Amino acid sequence: MRDYGKFYIGGEWVQPTDGTPLDVINPATEQVAGRITLGTAADVDRAVEAARTAFEAYGRTEPKERQELLSAIVAEYKKRSGDLAAAVTEEMGAPTKLSETAQVGMGLGHLVTAMKALDSYAFSEDRGTTRIVREPIGVCAFITPWNWPLNQLSAKVAPALATGCTMVLKPSEVAPFSAYIFAEILDAAGVPAGVFNLVNGDGPTVGAALAAHPQVDMISITGSTRAGVEVAKAAAPTVKRVHQELGGKSPNIILDDDAFEKGVKIGVASVMHNSGQSCNAPTRMLVPAARMEEAKKIAQAAAEKTTVGAPDSEARMGPVVSEAQWNKIQDLIQKGIDEGATLVSGGTGRPDGLDAGYYVKPTVFADVSNDMTIAREEIFGPVLSILPYDDVDDAVRIGNDTDYGLAAYVSGSDTEQVRSVASRLRAGQVNLNSAQVDLSAPFGGYKQSGNGREWGDTAFDDFLETKAVIGYTPAES
Repeated sequence: MRDYGKFYIGGEWVQPTDGTPLDVINPATEQVAGRITLGTAADVDRAVEAARTAFEAYGRTEPKERQELLSAIVAEYKKRSGDLAAAVTEEMGAPTKLSETAQVGMGLGHLVTAMKALDSYAFSEDRGTTRIVREPIGVCAFITPWNWPLNQLSAKVAPALATGCTMVLKPSEVAPFSAYIFAEILDAAGVPAGVFNLVNGDGPTVGAALAAHPQVDMISITGSTRAGVEVAKAAAPTVKRVHQELGGKSPNIILDDDAFEKGVKIGVASVMHNSGQSCNAPTRMLVPAARMEEAKKIAQAAAEKTTVGAPDSEARMGPVVSEAQWNKIQDLIQKGIDEGATLVSGGTGRPDGLDAGYYVKPTVFADVSNDMTIAREEIFGPVLSILPYDDVDDAVRIGNDTDYGLAAYVSGSDTEQVRSVASRLRAGQVNLNSAQVDLSAPFGGYKQSGNGREWGDTAFDDFLETKAVIGYTPAES
């Protein structure tokens, strides 16, 4: 059993001030997999002080120095990739193959992308006699979730390190193991003491203390919209920068052409990926009303081919992360049934043959109207809603009729029509015809999906302040 009771502060593993032990549950077995300690505001104070002290030197390093540091981290990360994958599988029940490839791979990808971006990023430019300088904002606090733990951790830490910031991380207490190994990687890579600090805890205690702390210059949270609102409220009195990557209810518009079957199949698979635990999952599939019955048959076959089982099996889908999440998903599936949606596949309860573990049936609803609960609320599980549309204008209207705007998807055989529809969707990232992930593309949302952008060199902007040095170049007489 893993025992991660200490915090990483000032370059050392230290005992919490007065913490409370917390068991971490393996969602595939419902058994205790390890134990952590929940920190307090006093632990936050120690970590922020260490980060503030370290910023005096690290904030003045040159981009080349920071690039070399990131290179060392990448090398150590690769050495520990097996340990990271095992930790992700144990803490969130992800299938072994998914942990080894996508989960670990996304974390590595952000580190490499930030490292390469330093080759060309302009931290200063001259405009006439004025020099515009972009300087590190200072001490950053990070609150990261459990669903893609290494992806979201690295998406914040990598640009912070690249821009010269120091930081305090609060990983999810539900899935904290991989964050500890990540801290060991940074320590082994030679990250200066105090530049990176880790304090475990829950949102109402450690999260709130970080958001309100007067010596924190920026706070970045990935989580629910509800949590993002609470962080913003706590941060407001100190007027710190607030970066939020929050919820989503992404539309997936399948156009009426010969790519229809392929679009529906891929759409179903995308929702089931990572057990539906992705904020940008295409959970609202929009199909032509005249082809709804066809869509049902295709989606049912695709969902029934989605195998569910233990992480070390060949199953494509593992459990969801916790009992609380399982119960929430069950309630929302029942809500879909009660509100009159057509249950095409799946439903409530565990899949057959799985009596333990937080496993959910791959579920598809059809004939969904956009005012139903399952079309409005983020379910965060393997549940797809299929909605009808009359024409393309109607599809765009329905697609944009949501409180969220994190992602959107369009598929069809007419490239120009696909592009045209994409231009009308109000979302921070629009994927056309199941294009591969681009880690240099900005990631973030409109509306209640958050503020700011992550990924690639665009992520650097949120970690920098802009200074205008007027008269830097003397005017010619």
